[in-house]
Amino acid sequence: MSWRIGVDIGGTFIDFCAFDTDANRLHTLKVLTTPEEPGREVMDGIALLEARHGLAPGAVSDFVHGTTVGINTVIQRKGADLALLATAGFEDVIELARLRMPEMHGLFCARPEQLVPRDRIFGIGGRILADGSEQAPLDEEAVRRAAAAARAKGVAGIVIAFINAYRNPAHERAAKAILEREAPDLFVFASADVWPVIREYERSTTVILNGYVHPRVARYLGSLEEALEARGIAAAPMVTKSNGGIMSVALGKTACVNMLLSGTASGVMGAAFLARQAGIGNALTLDIGGTSADVALVIDGQPQFGMGETIGDFPLYVPSVSVTSIGDGGGSIASVDGFGVLKVGPESAGSTPGPACYGRGGTRATITDAMAMCGWLGHAPLAYSSVTMDRGQAEAAVAALAVRCGLGVEATAEAIIRVAISNMYVEVNKLIARYGVDPRDFTLMPFGGAGPMLGCLLARELGMERVMIPRRPGVVSALGGLIADVRNDFIRTLFVGAAPGAMVAVAGGFAALRAEAEDWLRQGRGFSGPARVSLSADMRYDGQSFEIEVGLDEAWVAARDMAAIVAAFHRKHREIYDFSDAGAPAHIVNLRLVITGTTEPPLFPREERREGAPEPEKRVEVWQDGAARAMPLYLREALHHGQAIAGPAIVVQEDATLCLPGGFSGRVDEYGNLHLRLGA
Repeated sequence: MSWRIGVDIGGTFIDFCAFDTDANRLHTLKVLTTPEEPGREVMDGIALLEARHGLAPGAVSDFVHGTTVGINTVIQRKGADLALLATAGFEDVIELARLRMPEMHGLFCARPEQLVPRDRIFGIGGRILADGSEQAPLDEEAVRRAAAAARAKGVAGIVIAFINAYRNPAHERAAKAILEREAPDLFVFASADVWPVIREYERSTTVILNGYVHPRVARYLGSLEEALEARGIAAAPMVTKSNGGIMSVALGKTACVNMLLSGTASGVMGAAFLARQAGIGNALTLDIGGTSADVALVIDGQPQFGMGETIGDFPLYVPSVSVTSIGDGGGSIASVDGFGVLKVGPESAGSTPGPACYGRGGTRATITDAMAMCGWLGHAPLAYSSVTMDRGQAEAAVAALAVRCGLGVEATAEAIIRVAISNMYVEVNKLIARYGVDPRDFTLMPFGGAGPMLGCLLARELGMERVMIPRRPGVVSALGGLIADVRNDFIRTLFVGAAPGAMVAVAGGFAALRAEAEDWLRQGRGFSGPARVSLSADMRYDGQSFEIEVGLDEAWVAARDMAAIVAAFHRKHREIYDFSDAGAPAHIVNLRLVITGTTEPPLFPREERREGAPEPEKRVEVWQDGAARAMPLYLREALHHGQAIAGPAIVVQEDATLCLPGGFSGRVDEYGNLHLRLGA
């Protein structure tokens, strides 16, 4: 007997998917997080799996963990106090950024406050040129002075981002060595070690995010290892990465930026797997937990990848599943500002004290409280009975806001929901505009503990007619860990003209990346089978400021066929911009290589079709669209393949609650997924 376990930690709950390989059965669970004692919730969950489903800790062969600790740290701005060492004259690089405002037409728009304030940024003399040569030596005394000044300001760590370090990291590594001697109590990260990409702003932002989340991520992963060892689980734990792959916990403690979208990327990978299984090619995934709402696109059955994804207020410049995160989770707190405007998020109540309706000490109204106040929630225990709803507490919390809004309690609760949906609507429109797609051509896939609660309301606003609720929506991110591949990205900046003479450098660069990738895979990454490699290059026309990623065939590189590479670039450029210029010279900026070791996904049984309409468990009253309405409440386990329901209705299950407004109808497929249609 062996067990494979996927775990995902959010801001409020930690989710478990335990797959019994012998019985071919999947067991799921949710446990409240314990921020004051990280790692304890893992032990609690393992103990419950043992008691309820016969899990044998010694028989666990795989343990894969996805976490939102990193992204929640950034969204809530609860990361480490940092200092930044920059090349003298470039101290303002993160403030200048790309000179763009978040809202170009907003008269009152302002740039977000940076994670490293200006008084903790130190200019260091010394200069590496773009060709990698040294123009001026590193000012080692300036590094020592910066170390002393940073310690005096009480920082927890120092990050280094020198200009042109992508080409020659000698100055960064020398400065790091000095800092480790002068301030051994501080952690130090250098940009060329974290992600050696051209452009100093992108490298600076990446290393800052890595350092900002490092203490909380490392502390959590350390607690996780201790908890597993104490429980008798011998399997080496792995963590999911932003690119949808997995890596060792030991690497995750330092390569923190690679797991900023750990839980969210894992959710998208799990959702893409379920979409393919259900025959859905194009899906818009909506993962709503306790702290954030995350949206992503699945096109032709595959998640979309990219760089520059938004993490709170900041772009992330490492390869990742393209996910846009919004501070609107089920636990996001509603407030009224000084102008009397109702706002929702980004602050979250988390699991402690949690939403007021959880009865754990929370007093401020959240989205979950608003849903409970309207009557959508509170009819059954939540999260595998770990939470019992108290509607009276929700009413008291919402009533405090109602006074300031000048509205009734029900109207205020519905206003909170509408503001949250509006926030999501704006961000989803940005995402679909970036890809140039029509949301009406996609199926919305809400998941996470609060995804089914709000998904249909968002679909209605977006005009999306199709919604699919997975059989176990609350634990899709944990499922993503079970099907994730061992995967890592490697990059090398080349910056050469795309001419035949450059093929020697291109082939040599890819050979070096391949050697680095194969070494990475061999060094204890938990994978011993065959691996596949994919190649690409970041290319642009001469005079362009930004490049596009172009997939390459290994045979082109082996044959030194630059003409094929350039032709692929022209095709890709036309595909994206509807324009290409075959006569214009092109440039290769970066070489990229992705190495992947494939994991065998679990096979889920199909359910036989049943006839007859499902019977509701009872009827309840819900405040919807400004009026009280009576509607049926169904148990999810009572809905079987072939059966249909229609809204307005509520469907409750152990891991989530589906709120189905009027106008929607749905059917259950052979895997237990609920396919909904608006206006059908």
